[in-house]
Amino acid sequence: MKISRIPFGKVKGAEVSLFIITNQHGCTVKITNYGATVTSILVPDVRKNMDDVVLGFDSLEGYLGNQPYMGCICGRVANRIAGASFAIDQKKFKVAANTGTNCLHGGISGFDKKVWTAEEFVEADQAGVKMHYVSPDGEEGFPGTLDVTVKYIFTAANELKIVYKAFTDKPTYINLTNHSYFNLTGCREDVLNHELMINADQYTALSDDLIPTGKLVDVEGTPFDFRKSKSVGTDAAAAGNGYDQNFVLNKENEGLTLAATVYEQVTGRIMEVYTTEPGVQLYTSNYLDGTLTGKKGIVYRKHYGLCLETQHFPDAIHHPEFPDCVLRPGKLYTQETIYRFKTI
Repeated sequence: MKISRIPFGKVKGAEVSLFIITNQHGCTVKITNYGATVTSILVPDVRKNMDDVVLGFDSLEGYLGNQPYMGCICGRVANRIAGASFAIDQKKFKVAANTGTNCLHGGISGFDKKVWTAEEFVEADQAGVKMHYVSPDGEEGFPGTLDVTVKYIFTAANELKIVYKAFTDKPTYINLTNHSYFNLTGCREDVLNHELMINADQYTALSDDLIPTGKLVDVEGTPFDFRKSKSVGTDAAAAGNGYDQNFVLNKENEGLTLAATVYEQVTGRIMEVYTTEPGVQLYTSNYLDGTLTGKKGIVYRKHYGLCLETQHFPDAIHHPEFPDCVLRPGKLYTQETIYRFKTI
């Protein structure tokens, strides 16, 4: 295992780096401390050809532009908060409404737009980067000083592990996720032919503005039934504009659980997703429209990427029946997600 660190530019005078992690098989993961963002994952197909399987940009400038959270850490609160407001212990808080009347992925300047401090490490069969950010009390309207660590670990088994930890000095709302857009073809075409399994018997029903109603719906007989692997495009039209949906994972305990498996027939690539989280958001890049050009000059069009965002349920603060998302002083927020790559 080896890791190198190279300059990637500056943001408001702060130095931004790109970390390049390579394992014994020549597979490579690139991560920048701007937004704690995964910029590249290079893994082989069944013929040993290497391809980059995540969407992103060749330079920092692409991430600074108007782009849909590619590869970053979303926080303090990933997904949507209804009405851009909430209450903890009867105290009300107002946060930024950056999608209609709701708050999305932490607000106007969330964790995706911060320069994190970063420290690389190498161990026998893995290497990675430890990212750290302290979000001050009141940032984007959220209460409490939140101390966050995100550790990216790339292993000899072609696994990208993401380990999250956080603590606070006041009760606060937290729900972190990574927002990588995967495309196992190497971004040669859209993801509608990817075969997907999601280990979920239910999903969270949504209102017209994508806010959970609080109802959990059985996937059986709906376009959201991925319990048996099927092509992403099979029922995408019936689901609406594609998928942007939280699934309730089948979990027996709080440990790592297989959340999803993605398979691409032509390349033979498989990605398995394991998580300690109770939910996973399937998003099929419904609003990419060809106006963004990514790495190697590839134009990103509708359904060109597949997000599997492991998370607590969206808008959980307004639904006491959902898993709790309030972190209190003296308690540690922790979760882990693994993206494992292999071939058939």
